[in-house]
Amino acid sequence: MKVRTALRFLEDRWDERTARGLDEVELLRYRSNLLGSDLRITNFGGGNTSSKISQTDPLDGTGREVLWIKGSGGDLGSIQRPGLASLYLDRLRALEAIYHGVDREDEMVEFYPLCTFGKNTVATSIDTPLHGFLPFAHIDHLHPDWGIALAASANGREKMEEFNRGFDHHLVWVPWQRPGFELAMMLRDAVAQDKNCDGVVLGGHGLFTWGDTQRDCYENTLAMIDHLGQFVLEHVQGKTGRIFGGPRHVELPEKKNLAIDIFPFLRGRVSASRRLIGHYTDLPEIQRFVNSADAAELAYLGTSCPDHFIRTKVRPMYVPWEPSGNLQSLQQQIDLALEKYRKDYATYYQAFAQPNSPAMRDANPTVVLIPGIGMFSFGKNKTEARLTGEFYTNAVHVMEGATSLASSVISKELPQAGPAAPASAFKVHDNYVALPLSEAFRIEYWQLEEAKLRRQPPEKELSRHIVLVIGGGSGIGRETALMAAERGAHIAVADRDSATANAASHEVKTKAGKEAAISVALDIRKRDAIRAALRELIAAYGGVDIIINTAALFPSSPDGKISDEQWTQTLDINVTANYLLTDEAAQILREQDLQASIVLTSSANAVVPKRGSEAYDLSKAAVSHLVRELAVSLAPKVRVNGISPATVIKGSTMFPRDRVISSLKKYAIPFHDNMSDDELRTQLANFYAKRTLTHQAIDPKDCAEAILYLAGPKSRCTTGHIIPVDGGLAEAFLR
Repeated sequence: MKVRTALRFLEDRWDERTARGLDEVELLRYRSNLLGSDLRITNFGGGNTSSKISQTDPLDGTGREVLWIKGSGGDLGSIQRPGLASLYLDRLRALEAIYHGVDREDEMVEFYPLCTFGKNTVATSIDTPLHGFLPFAHIDHLHPDWGIALAASANGREKMEEFNRGFDHHLVWVPWQRPGFELAMMLRDAVAQDKNCDGVVLGGHGLFTWGDTQRDCYENTLAMIDHLGQFVLEHVQGKTGRIFGGPRHVELPEKKNLAIDIFPFLRGRVSASRRLIGHYTDLPEIQRFVNSADAAELAYLGTSCPDHFIRTKVRPMYVPWEPSGNLQSLQQQIDLALEKYRKDYATYYQAFAQPNSPAMRDANPTVVLIPGIGMFSFGKNKTEARLTGEFYTNAVHVMEGATSLASSVISKELPQAGPAAPASAFKVHDNYVALPLSEAFRIEYWQLEEAKLRRQPPEKELSRHIVLVIGGGSGIGRETALMAAERGAHIAVADRDSATANAASHEVKTKAGKEAAISVALDIRKRDAIRAALRELIAAYGGVDIIINTAALFPSSPDGKISDEQWTQTLDINVTANYLLTDEAAQILREQDLQASIVLTSSANAVVPKRGSEAYDLSKAAVSHLVRELAVSLAPKVRVNGISPATVIKGSTMFPRDRVISSLKKYAIPFHDNMSDDELRTQLANFYAKRTLTHQAIDPKDCAEAILYLAGPKSRCTTGHIIPVDGGLAEAFLR
């Protein structure tokens, strides 16, 4: 092969004008962000970067060499200076004198805080000694798919030498070892034995590269990964049509619709222990994998890189289904596959658990592969669900590369084998080498990983819940959506006015993150529109847990009389639409088979008759009874409740300026024509407040609080009831 030094796939994004004004620590941050901006270079949250920087000791004013390194749990693409840990390099290296061997290497982590330089409180990464004991100024440790494909190949060492010859590199190989102090010693020794090496392949794991300057390090890393890409992809292209054993199934043309059809059922099953949010992927490489002859066997072997299965679990769940439009058969196969998966996971845990191991975690899969349809991934939120899918996509790339690197000469020894695991512990299929289950367990149930999980903030009341808020563009609905987002929910803001729905959805995203909300245009008088909105929600998150409807119509006219058309429209929107909504949602909730809740909006007018509002009052009385009827018919998994507010003026689309003025005149409340809309509404709201026992004007937030109490877990034994939010309106007392 010819030497090819030009970048073919990656892009050099270094801007010297930007870099020129940065100190060394900021250059490390800049380098890290550039590397993390391309998922072909490293995956989210994976990899590590470091720099050894000369600085003045704040204690004695002497010059010291300081190791700056990405902190534990950080993401290279987004990390900022406060996310970098800093350690006295000489103190870190001095820890070798008290290192008692691999069986006690986890104890070394307790000493890292004693090496901290300055007032830095960032938890240092488990990779810290790997960087600290290498003699290079700037180091990148990354997990590019092309690099891991080589690292996970049964003939990886031979292919590495072939790569070195073809691209004039000098990579060296280190067998599999879990990240930590022992691997640091192995890395240091491997580099010391080959003065010409320009990088290290960690068997089954990843890639190390370095440079004398920040810029050199970045260039060297880019070149190495791009050259690995050229090398691996040349082999992949040479195996076209035979990758993963060739195709066995064909992707279904209606795969996206089928994915939405099966999503609630699947989400409900994998949420049996704790609720999960879903993500669906139908990328070409995923389709090529799930529909291949070797998919089931490769999937069962599991992944190779530790960064992958921390999220994807030790293996995905492959559903052995013959692709068709028969969803009933798919549901049966999912149930059978889940039963086996849970048993296998329990067996895996029991085989390797030690007395001090953390308790067994959720035995349900986070990645589900279905031939003909694609991949479903799950997590505690949308971002984690998407990232889990991205990580398994990385794993597919690795398997594609490793199997394509297969040669006719079979290696007698696995290069991944070493002190940590003998060759007999590794499983191989078509040149792809998966991490031994024993080593997978040592990472998944590592006490250090457990400590990282415990450092995460506690989940909120509505975390892992998917909430549909109809009428969410304004008034009570908008406040409910914002409040639910603050409590951790994923939100679909639905409104007949798409502009207000979009605006409210944007507000939710500013509070909860860009993946926490979607907006949907919805006219709830139409079944097909309701069905389409629910499918949009399912496509985004996998199902629905809470349905809230605050949309309603109060008919009005200049002379106070309403037409027959207005009467019909009021009943259609306020009553029939609630029935259509719940009727369409019922099948989805049944298939999902999780505890769910519905909250509808009635009114104090349901029990307080008034002159001139007969259509509205009658419609709300019907809603109140519909709540009770639905509570009976949807029990036991679905609770149905309602709120009964008195007049809520603030933010309500039912109170345009002309209606407010009409009411002010009706009650002889003084006002001026030059008053703003908000001032007029305040006048009217204060008048209504004086008619209540509390003399408090009812705010949309008051209603939102009541709605979310009924919707959430605090009212788990309440169904078929209506909570008044009326300031204490004696006329509306229970009767």
